[in-house]
Amino acid sequence: MNRFEYVEARLSSNESFVSRDNKVKIYDGENKTEFEEGEVVLTTHRLFWGRPGEIARAAVTLCLPLSYVISLSEETTASNFFGRKTRIIMHLRPPLPDKGPGPLDTSRATHIKLSGKNGLSVEFHSALRETLNARVWEICLTSETIVNKVTSSPNSDIGNDRLARIQKRTGIGGIERHLEAKAKATDENIALAFQDLSVLMAMAKDMVGISKAISSKIREQKGEISDDETVRFKSYLMSLGIDDPVTRDNFTSNTEYFTNLAQQICEVLLDPLEEQGGMMSLADVYCRINRARGLELLSPEDLLHACEQLSGPIRLRSFPSGARVLQLESHDDSLIAVDTLEKVQAAESLAVEELAKQLGISLLLAKERLLVAERLGSVCRDESVEGLRFYPNLLLNRD
Repeated sequence: MNRFEYVEARLSSNESFVSRDNKVKIYDGENKTEFEEGEVVLTTHRLFWGRPGEIARAAVTLCLPLSYVISLSEETTASNFFGRKTRIIMHLRPPLPDKGPGPLDTSRATHIKLSGKNGLSVEFHSALRETLNARVWEICLTSETIVNKVTSSPNSDIGNDRLARIQKRTGIGGIERHLEAKAKATDENIALAFQDLSVLMAMAKDMVGISKAISSKIREQKGEISDDETVRFKSYLMSLGIDDPVTRDNFTSNTEYFTNLAQQICEVLLDPLEEQGGMMSLADVYCRINRARGLELLSPEDLLHACEQLSGPIRLRSFPSGARVLQLESHDDSLIAVDTLEKVQAAESLAVEELAKQLGISLLLAKERLLVAERLGSVCRDESVEGLRFYPNLLLNRD
C-alpha cells in the first residue's frame, strides 16, 4: 500500500479512461485494509480507487501509477454465496523516493490484491492485463524526452520534421494510426490477391480447352494408353471444370437460363452417369456440378429447376420414397431389376449397404435399386433383428 498516493481523480493530457469496476477491496499483501466496497477506475497510466461517488466528483482518491506494476497473477478463493471468486494479484516495484503522500509510508508487502464481492469482472481483468502489456505511459515518457531534445536542436526545421514523425508514432493516436496503416496494407494485399485470382480464372479457361483437346486425342489413341492411366488422367481433366459455365448474367429470362443450364448439366454428367450405372442422386449431382463450375456456384434451387427442364438422354426421376435422382432414359426399371437380381443371386442375399459397397454407389441409390427390383417381383425382402436383406424371388423360377 505504500505505492499508492493521494491525488485528485483527474485525467492528465495524455491519459485515457480504460475500464472500471465496483465493490472492490484492496489487500496490502495478505492483510486486509480499510479500503473496501470502493470503485476502481483504470486508465492508460494509473489505477484509481475511491469511495462510491468520489471519483466522479474528482475528489482526492487513492492512485497507483501503473509503472510500479511488474506482473499480474490471480488466485481463486471461496465465496459464501457465489461459489468461488477470483482475486487479482499485482506484483510491485519498490516505491520511488519522490512519491507523494499516501495511506502508508512503509510496507513489507511486495504486492497488493484487488478483490470484489463476487470477484472482479472478466472485462476489467482483461482490460488491466492489456493495458499493462501496452505500457502507454512509457511511450509518452519517451516521446516527451525526444521532443525536448528535438526542440533544443540548433536546426529547427530538421527538428520540427523529426518531431512530426515522432508524434505520429507515439501515444494513443500513434497506436491508432499504426492500426489504420496496418488495415490499409491488408486491404491492398487482398485487392492484389483478387487481381491474381482473376488472371488465374482467365488462364483456367485456356487450360480447360487444352484438356478437351487432350481427352479427344486419348479417345482416338485409346489402344496406346493403359486403362489405369486413362482413369487417372480423366480425374485430372475433371478437376479442371467447365470452361464457360452458364450464368444468369447472360440471359434475360429465367426460362432461357434454366434451359441452357439443363443442357450444360446433361453434357457434363452424361459420362459420369454411364460409369455409375445410369443413376445419380441429386446430392452427388450438386457436388459434381459445382466442382466443375469452379467459382460460378449454383444454388440448390437453381440446380433443381434446371434438372426439371431436362428432356434429353437424362431425366429427373422421383421415387415413391421421395428420393430424387438423375437417370439415363435408356436405363429403365426392367434393366435395373435384372442387374440387381444378378447381384443378389451371385451373393445369395444382399443388404442395402452390401449392394452399395459392391456397386460403389450411395446407400440411397442402392436401396432404391433393391426396391425397384422388389416392385417388379425379381427379389423379396426379409426383415429381422439383423436388419433388412433381399433374396431372389424363387416363385418366379418354379417349374
